Amino acid sequence: MAAMGAGALCALAISCATQKAEEAKPASAVDPVARGKYLSIVSGCIDCHTPGSLYGAPDSTRRLSGSELGWQGPWGTTYPRNLTPDMETGLGKYTADQIVQAIRTGKRLDGSPMLPPMPWPMYSQMTDEDLQALAAYIKSLPAVSHKVPDRLPPTAKPPAALTFPPPPAWDGKNLPPPPAQGSK
Repeated sequence: MAAMGAGALCALAISCATQKAEEAKPASAVDPVARGKYLSIVSGCIDCHTPGSLYGAPDSTRRLSGSELGWQGPWGTTYPRNLTPDMETGLGKYTADQIVQAIRTGKRLDGSPMLPPMPWPMYSQMTDEDLQALAAYIKSLPAVSHKVPDRLPPTAKPPAALTFPPPPAWDGKNLPPPPAQGSK
């Protein structure tokens, strides 16, 4: 009986050691696409860039394909872009390294800036490994053809947008004044 108990304890110890070794895998051993998917969820990418998410009904068949719900503020109105690898309406022309560079610098492939509310300064602080994983996940998505509306100037009235009020004096102290009504 003691031998059977010792055998069970030995098997348990080996099992625990194997489990601990699995849990202790270095981050580089983690599947980058799975890590990128996780990061897209916890970083809020899904919230803005997936149709229906801000209404409580995200369309997982069109994950990260952009939205017609704009964000209006002193910068005008911007729309969450299509991040899928569609060649015409998404990030299909970007390499994984170019996606990482865009997030790091807040500049698109054409050099235009990412405007609010895109929190690229926050995402630019991610590790290289996490940004590469996020890019790998984006490149792994099915391409969805969806052209989101173009940016609108501050004077244009969007059909649907969440509106940011002008900043209070404390927050807007160093901001340039918004363009005068009627000018472009």
